[in-house]
Amino acid sequence: MTKFFLLICTALLPFVYSSQTVSYDIYALKFGERKNKISIEEVAVGETSGDSTKVFFMYWLLKGSNGKNILVDAGFTEDAKVDTQKITFTAPEKLLAVVNVKPEEITDIIITHPHWDHIGGIDLYPSAMVWMQQKDYDDLISKKKNPEASGYNKADIQKVLKRKENGTLKLLQAKRDEVIMPNVTVVTASVHTPGSQYVTAYNGKQNVFIASDNCKYYHNIIRMKSIPGPHDQKAYVRTLRNMKAMMPDIDLIIPGHDPLVFEKFKSVGKDVVEIKK
Repeated sequence: MTKFFLLICTALLPFVYSSQTVSYDIYALKFGERKNKISIEEVAVGETSGDSTKVFFMYWLLKGSNGKNILVDAGFTEDAKVDTQKITFTAPEKLLAVVNVKPEEITDIIITHPHWDHIGGIDLYPSAMVWMQQKDYDDLISKKKNPEASGYNKADIQKVLKRKENGTLKLLQAKRDEVIMPNVTVVTASVHTPGSQYVTAYNGKQNVFIASDNCKYYHNIIRMKSIPGPHDQKAYVRTLRNMKAMMPDIDLIIPGHDPLVFEKFKSVGKDVVEIKK
């Protein structure tokens, strides 16, 4: 009888596990936009078509069946001192109301890289744990004298140091990929910054790759072309190839600044779409 009971329990394990699998409602939230378009040459190395594209600023929310509310990146705030004649933006935390989440309900923030337009909003969510790569932390802190030359913001350095002091910063040690929460994996990638990473998460139907600036536009992964810049462009292309090999449906590789994200997926409110097919 005991053996039979154990056999039945073993047989049921897959079903028990399946019923308890953590999934996330995944949203892209657009909080800003450049007023002028940029040329495709600024998006992809070697392009000469003369085409242009809009630039959207966005971050992402993973709303978990386990009660977790995880941001991927945090946008920027007024202390970034953006030229409002060139960039329009809404306080990023206000968009959360569209999906019935309050700023104080954010449990975690995963920073893909610490450029000013991705990390500046971390202080809007004081109770959240911030996750970033040690290499990115070290690089950010080392640029205290002239952070802007590296795409960083002096105010953000102080925000990160404050997080470290109060114990709400977790530094990751550059494994190729690491599961940091149920069905949430970070993958170190393109060397856009020394520790840049992208995030994969399960939405109940499929995995979604939140590439952020490891693939700024769908154009990058369609054409297999790096963005311009002083980073390792060969590593950037390798990352694009690896992502495409793991996720053949490139719609689900979500770029960091592409307006097409808001055309490919269903709107759930102004400037918010749910990433699901």
